[in-house]
Amino acid sequence: MNEAHFHLVVNHLPIVGILIGLLVLITGIILKKSEVKVIALGIFVFSALASIAAFYSGEGAEEIVERIPGISETLINQHEESAELFFTVILILGAVSLVTMFLEIKKSKLSKFGFILVILISLAAGVLAKNVGTTGGEIRHTEIRNDSNLILIQTEEDHDED
Repeated sequence: MNEAHFHLVVNHLPIVGILIGLLVLITGIILKKSEVKVIALGIFVFSALASIAAFYSGEGAEEIVERIPGISETLINQHEESAELFFTVILILGAVSLVTMFLEIKKSKLSKFGFILVILISLAAGVLAKNVGTTGGEIRHTEIRNDSNLILIQTEEDHDED
């Protein structure tokens, strides 16, 4: 397994983890079950840890993929920029989830504020996850690219021919 393959395997974990974590957290809040809410926080922590593997395998994946004919450096750069922002936010989500987990287990009244913060950060991370996933997919999947990205690729190819 090379770094590009590894990156493809692990990069879905943080993205899907945020969605699952948010659904479990909402379920825990509706059911008023502390155990379910703590499991959701654990899912967010796991997602943050998985994002470390996804983020740091990205550079090796880039080195492999950019050697493939027809790959757009512009699309790789867009993905890299969105991945950096997502990585920062999901690490913050993981840290806040860990603190909130501790507060919830200790039955602290401050855990309510932690859960509000976790929900807000997870929503922001979810939007960023969608963006990083889409920009990553656009690198090799022409069927999901929008017209502006196709124009960028055509422009790059025109410059390469000169």
